[in-house]
Amino acid sequence: MDVVSDAISAVRTGRPSSNRLRVGGSWCTRLAPYDGAGFHVVLAGGCWLVPDTGGEPVTLGAGDVVLLPHGAGHVLADSPGDTARAVPFEEMRRPDGDGGNGREVELLCGKYRLDRSRTHPLMAELPEVVHLPNRVGRHPELRSAVDLLANELDERRPGACLALPSLLDLLLIYMVRAWMSEAETGSWPSVLNDPVTTAALRALHSDPAAPWTNDRLAAAAGVSRATLARRFTALVGRAPMAYLTWWRLTLAATRLRDTDASLAAVAREAGYGSPYALSHAFSREFGVTPGKYRVSAGSS
Repeated sequence: MDVVSDAISAVRTGRPSSNRLRVGGSWCTRLAPYDGAGFHVVLAGGCWLVPDTGGEPVTLGAGDVVLLPHGAGHVLADSPGDTARAVPFEEMRRPDGDGGNGREVELLCGKYRLDRSRTHPLMAELPEVVHLPNRVGRHPELRSAVDLLANELDERRPGACLALPSLLDLLLIYMVRAWMSEAETGSWPSVLNDPVTTAALRALHSDPAAPWTNDRLAAAAGVSRATLARRFTALVGRAPMAYLTWWRLTLAATRLRDTDASLAAVAREAGYGSPYALSHAFSREFGVTPGKYRVSAGSS
């Protein structure tokens, strides 16, 4: 898998959920902080998003997409003014029609469940609010996903129960991609634009259990060991073998949470020679044994 796919897969749990909201007139609703990521797609009309974190209000128009990757609480409203009037999203009345003033707004609002105990640094450095305006010619794959979502919501054809969550997963990938292509801050867009570091990351993510060494990884990236160490560490923030250790343990944690595979199987898949070796490294990284982690993850 590629780094972006792995970064998302490492934290995604369960299935995304979504609600269609159609309102008009004067309205204001608050969405509480969430242990995951929230998103909104403006299908028609326009509104404002006001972050609880004190950031500037964001105006949203038809076709706009916004991602709140860290689950920040926020307000959606017809205007950015008095947010004290906001009612909880769960109590929001969804009247038919436009309230009599021709300003109907239609949104798709949803959530992704995320396990933040293993957040990849690529996902961690996303800003609190990622606003992707509907601009002609920009991010055509994202625009196509929005159009497909709108059609699926409208028609409810056979297979919609599978199609909708799959499209929502696709939307998350395209939102992250779009942010990376436009980001003016953050290290990971630079990481994945560097051919040497990208080649090394691709090799590690393709076969994390392989007996990697700095020399072998440098050969895979087509550079000297010193060049790889310098560029990888400067961009990623960890030395290549330190990143590999962290990623192997992250994969082990995912397997422990999502499967009933034996500790020996998890150790083998993560590149550890024995359950004892995995347990020692895992306890050092997470502060608990693999067995206790599995129990706590299963009960959460």
